[in-house]
Amino acid sequence: MIGAVDIGGTKVATGIVDECGIVLSKNKFPTGPDSSYSNGIESISSMLRQSAQNARVEITGIGIGSTGPVDPLSGEFGEVDFLPDWRRHNPVQDLAKLFGVKVALENDADAGALAEAAWGAGQGKSRLIYITVGTGIGGGIILDGELYRGVDGAHPELGHQVIDPSGPPCSCGFRGCWESLAAGPAMAAWAQSQAPANDSYRTAKQICQLAQEGDELARRAAEREAYYLGLGIANLINLFTPDIIVLGGSVMKSALLFLEGIRELITRGCRFVPYEKTELALASLGEDANLIGAARVWHYRFGHATQPALNRAV
Repeated sequence: MIGAVDIGGTKVATGIVDECGIVLSKNKFPTGPDSSYSNGIESISSMLRQSAQNARVEITGIGIGSTGPVDPLSGEFGEVDFLPDWRRHNPVQDLAKLFGVKVALENDADAGALAEAAWGAGQGKSRLIYITVGTGIGGGIILDGELYRGVDGAHPELGHQVIDPSGPPCSCGFRGCWESLAAGPAMAAWAQSQAPANDSYRTAKQICQLAQEGDELARRAAEREAYYLGLGIANLINLFTPDIIVLGGSVMKSALLFLEGIRELITRGCRFVPYEKTELALASLGEDANLIGAARVWHYRFGHATQPALNRAV
């Protein structure tokens, strides 16, 4: 039974996940830029023990999925802007000492890719790209059944491929990267620029709802979103020609607004590769996807003996 920890910008969730990816119990607490690391680890420890007690099981390992830059091999947080006091701390080492079990950490998008490949829409696929579209755009890549890592175990930033160099500025330093054009806030910013006095277009969720109801501006915003999502996905198909691309995140809850436009762009721009053999699928693990992904991190790292040494090290 794996203790799962999902660390985000506004909350930390914990739970117990069994060997089939089923969440047996869960809990959460709010976080913010003033949250201290020591209090956070204490709360995580307490909630994991409470979750294990509620599920009447013993924790045999702990998996962590976290937003922001993390080092999966050392277990250390990088420059996590949303939790400044957590920078350079090591939850892998600290939770391992507290519970006496092995602990593994991954970026949450990589955790999501591992979960969808093992227990979700990508089961049986050896080449998978998982994309999450919400407040930002992130993703993870599975090649030949293994999580792809860059140099020093780095996580590839799919959301920061440049789509339009004359586009809006992004925190990454470029203009017109995928995230700055197609993440939820970008969708809302464009709609607000077209109707600055209308509060109906403040969030991507509102825009998607209005588009489904036939609102003309919202439909244009959805068409624009499909166009930019399609460009980024077409780039990934041209680069990797995966078996499947799994789409998740809050914006993709309204995927029916975008899929036709995405497929049209793929057909138009991927004719030099067998794009028709790349399946587009929606993430299938539901509201507990992040906890399930965190648990899968542990299974991937420690659950089978054939894992390469690079992926086992923590």
